[in-house]
Amino acid sequence: MFTALSGSRPYAWPLAGAWSPEDTALLVIDMQRDFLSEQGYFASMGYPVQQAQAIVEPVVRVTDALRALGFTIVLTREGHRPDLSDLTAMKRQRAENMGAAIGAPGPLGRFLVRGEPGWDLVPELAPQAGDILLDKPGNGAFHATDLDQILRVRGIRHLLVCGVTTDVCVHSTLREANDRGYECLMLEDCSAAGDVCMHQAAITMTLNEGGIFGAVGKSDQVLAALDAKANAEGARDAIG
Repeated sequence: MFTALSGSRPYAWPLAGAWSPEDTALLVIDMQRDFLSEQGYFASMGYPVQQAQAIVEPVVRVTDALRALGFTIVLTREGHRPDLSDLTAMKRQRAENMGAAIGAPGPLGRFLVRGEPGWDLVPELAPQAGDILLDKPGNGAFHATDLDQILRVRGIRHLLVCGVTTDVCVHSTLREANDRGYECLMLEDCSAAGDVCMHQAAITMTLNEGGIFGAVGKSDQVLAALDAKANAEGARDAIG
């Protein structure tokens, strides 16, 4: 068991005071080339991708550390069927209005279409043995997926959430998780938006009303908690 993170805001996460590989999962949201590459869907709408690219390294660090300790790792990808039969008219029109129609050809294949190069995760975050790869057609990771079933079967109650974008898919997932009774920690240095102001706004909303959607923390706090426990166990073994 790991103790609550004293540095998280606005409270030490989790409220129960402890978390473990048995009851905690990491959700890595939509770290796909379509959102991180200069040739992808997000950039084609005119949004900068530098902020998203900058979080790859900390996301990899925290993912590798938690995976090594047996935590559940869930990697999501947003995308649609090749025939676009799961694409709503509203989402289709909005993307067309932004000049990046979903399903249109681009440098990395058809935008946000399953099976295309742009739809896949960046190489640094390719799924490893034991990871759960979850494909979703909407913003939130619970919408039209079996994520809730997967987590409940495993006894998961606490979620570490990161990825892109902070203000849309990450925050949609936080809200969905909160309504389902999961306690979330958003990793702010492992999340990014096209606009820094939108990233900060999503953090501010999460902190509202004493942490209405969960708490906010940083990857270094999580890694420090893992190291502290390992050092304590090493000291006990040395004495024993």
